[in-house]
Amino acid sequence: MRDHPHGEQGAADAPHPEVWHGRASNRVQWLLATGGAACLALGIELAVDSAWTSGIAPLAMAVVGCIAAGLLVLFGTLAFVHVAVKVDRECLEVRCGHMGLPRRRIPLSHITGADFAPRVTPRQWGGWGYRWRPEQGTAVVVRRGEGLVLRLGDGHTFTITVDNAEAAVRVIRGRLRAAAPGPAR
Repeated sequence: MRDHPHGEQGAADAPHPEVWHGRASNRVQWLLATGGAACLALGIELAVDSAWTSGIAPLAMAVVGCIAAGLLVLFGTLAFVHVAVKVDRECLEVRCGHMGLPRRRIPLSHITGADFAPRVTPRQWGGWGYRWRPEQGTAVVVRRGEGLVLRLGDGHTFTITVDNAEAAVRVIRGRLRAAAPGPAR
């Protein structure tokens, strides 16, 4: 977890930026991606330079298995190396990985509240990635540490691990207050 500057910008009554950007990353995922690339390379090596004498079927299964497992691990981990969160006047957008996929866009009108979670861990959610647990809701977990928990209008929650999640909570709460109808006169 990083230390974030506090001061005038962090005050509850400070003006919020037009667009808030947050990000979190995980360097351990690169190690897993390297393992996926190695498995892919093994599959290619088997296909190109194979001296298997036991027949073509076992060779084909080994090649296809290594290549498929390598691609699955490689792209599955690279999709969750980092997460980027953007909050503007209309919605909150979450983009994962270098290609921005998977992506989720939640209109602020569908958010009923936002809370700061000081400690979100992959263990709570069953690992890294885009997760769903019936008793907890949905989450994008790319590392352990602080996170943002959104309460949605349909009763579900959506958790995102993101640096400086407290600032995101302040911005979202400010936008929700500004969008709320005033008292009837």
